[in-house]
Amino acid sequence: MSHPLAPDWLVEPLDHDALDPAVWPARAVRGEDGEIRIGGLSTAGLLEQYGSPLYLLDLDDVLERARRLEDTLSAALAVSGRTLRIHYATKALLAADVIRALDGLGWGFDVSSFGEWEWTRRAGANPQHIEYQGNNKSLHELRAALSHGVGQIVIDSAVEVERVAAVATELGISQEVMIRVNTGVHAGTHDYLATAREDQKFGVARADIPALAAEIARHQSLRLIGLHSHIGSQIVAPDGFVEATRRVLELYRDLQVDHPLTTLNIGGGFAIPYTSADPESNVEQIVSMVGQEIDAFVTREGITLSTIACEPGRIVVGPAGITLYTVGTTKPVEVDYTTEAGSGVATRLYVSVDGGMSDNIRPALYGANYTVSLANRFATAPPALVRVVGSHCESGDIVIHDDYLPSDVTPGDVVAVAATGAYCHSLSSNYNALGRPALVVIEGGEARVAIAAETPDDVMARDLGLALGSLAAHPHSVGQETSGAERTDQA
Repeated sequence: MSHPLAPDWLVEPLDHDALDPAVWPARAVRGEDGEIRIGGLSTAGLLEQYGSPLYLLDLDDVLERARRLEDTLSAALAVSGRTLRIHYATKALLAADVIRALDGLGWGFDVSSFGEWEWTRRAGANPQHIEYQGNNKSLHELRAALSHGVGQIVIDSAVEVERVAAVATELGISQEVMIRVNTGVHAGTHDYLATAREDQKFGVARADIPALAAEIARHQSLRLIGLHSHIGSQIVAPDGFVEATRRVLELYRDLQVDHPLTTLNIGGGFAIPYTSADPESNVEQIVSMVGQEIDAFVTREGITLSTIACEPGRIVVGPAGITLYTVGTTKPVEVDYTTEAGSGVATRLYVSVDGGMSDNIRPALYGANYTVSLANRFATAPPALVRVVGSHCESGDIVIHDDYLPSDVTPGDVVAVAATGAYCHSLSSNYNALGRPALVVIEGGEARVAIAAETPDDVMARDLGLALGSLAAHPHSVGQETSGAERTDQA
């Protein structure tokens, strides 16, 4: 019988020491001592060496996933003489080690802020291989990108046309641009035939694309090379992807009569599983069907399409990363429940760890589910339904909404959360004045710090008021008692 507080999708594990290969990094195994090891290295040992909590990324796994994905994309999209251009979505995880590894494969990069641009460029990426996105690019951002030879600017609004053109004219260059199309297609299959304009900030409505393309053509400093589409994230079903591609192709066909278009960017958003109940990535079927749609359309309509671009992020780094925490306290909580089978009281075990929403905001932000496992030993007790929570002063500070851990999980134990390689470090914060954890990469059986942990001094360094000293050094501070003699001396 399932636990009455457990969601329907969660199944009590038969073997609590097992690591589902669909969710955990490819080199994650449980050793003879019960510890989880990645690339042959003890996670508990790494935690002791580099501090808790800790982000771990298997860089060898990242490269293997990238190569397999490139093979899949090439087989489906680089056909009929077309070229495939892959831009890694840096917002998923931005670290110089990742940039250099993927640059070594010949990949390009997708950035959407000045910080991402600078980080990627300083990591050694060729600016010509960078695609600059974003819905609110400033003149400062554009000037920096264009002056360093950025590959493409993705136009997200009519306002940006004049802005990019002005900077390109100022620099005396001709800049390649693309238009991000708001296709009206949702990532979910049930809404993919929506025809109304989306009520969201990204992209240009299809009806406005011809006029915008004509406006771009008026500027000698701009060259419109293609159209861009991105319909969302965690996409498993191919229907929405295919429908969005068809709609953009129709625009592409119509625009190519007057504009020398060459490129179609189909975006990214390929899903990864976070729990054993989630479907595995369906990228092979998605890109196969998209490729068939493109091939059939190009042949039928007789248009020229020489380059297909794509922007994977999560699918490359997400499964290759985990986060380690140290258990601080445990607390059994009795909860009233009512189900179809009846009502009663059941116990949920709250497990508090030394991180939380500052290092993984996705459960609080999106209601995201994750998988947790004891990392420092074998399970020696029956499983208990747990909610893993952080150390922040928020009731929504939840790392794991629902999963099972051994019922004897205790303070000092190390737990590992799977599939945190994407959008955990990127979205991390200093909430409650916590420092962000270190990011340690594992490559060739060796570990190194890719991004250093923040100390309390690092967190406080931006508060210039602290440089003035403590309250004790400022007797006139509110609430500080000071005698008249002291005031005279100070005067």
